[in-house]
Amino acid sequence: MITSFAFYLFATLTIASAVFVIFARNPVHSVLWLILAFFNAAGLFLLVGAEFIAMLLIIVYVGAVAVLFLFVVMMLDIDFAALRSGFTRNLPFGLLVALVLLAEIVIAVSASKAGPLLEGAKAAPATNEPNIVALGNMLYTRFLFPFEIAGLILLVAMIGAIVLTHRSRGDARGQDVSRQVARRPQDAVKNMSPGVGEWVKL
Repeated sequence: MITSFAFYLFATLTIASAVFVIFARNPVHSVLWLILAFFNAAGLFLLVGAEFIAMLLIIVYVGAVAVLFLFVVMMLDIDFAALRSGFTRNLPFGLLVALVLLAEIVIAVSASKAGPLLEGAKAAPATNEPNIVALGNMLYTRFLFPFEIAGLILLVAMIGAIVLTHRSRGDARGQDVSRQVARRPQDAVKNMSPGVGEWVKL
């Protein structure tokens, strides 16, 4: 009973959070809704017995949201003064969301110990192989090609982000390597520190 309730709860909140990520006008609010969607998706993974993927989703993706937030701040002009002005007004709502997340964690842990998700489902064959070992065997044997394709897609996305955010500045002085190599010792600027009353012969 509690397992089915937890599944519908996490699934509904994941879909709702994903919808708010798309329709939120403020990019900061979109990131916050994305964090909520990741937490609920981790609860779904926990229900099916994939504890490693659930923890990986929270640690890696929720941690990477901070990097996403930095990219949004770098690329967009956000008025943080207006955001800070409504902090006190939105504090009760933030506390409510935090309590909901805490309750979801308690429900997920309780539901994972209650039994399988479906009553008539066949149990998986019992093996002594840990969850992480089984995931590694599947990832690097059967799904090796899609895994490499995903890595290439992420590489292209990273290069595209660098190209889009790179801006050439007119006041920046570039390095001329050939001019530095061809420099003669008599053309170099010497840093002299003469004493009081002394003079330097040029």
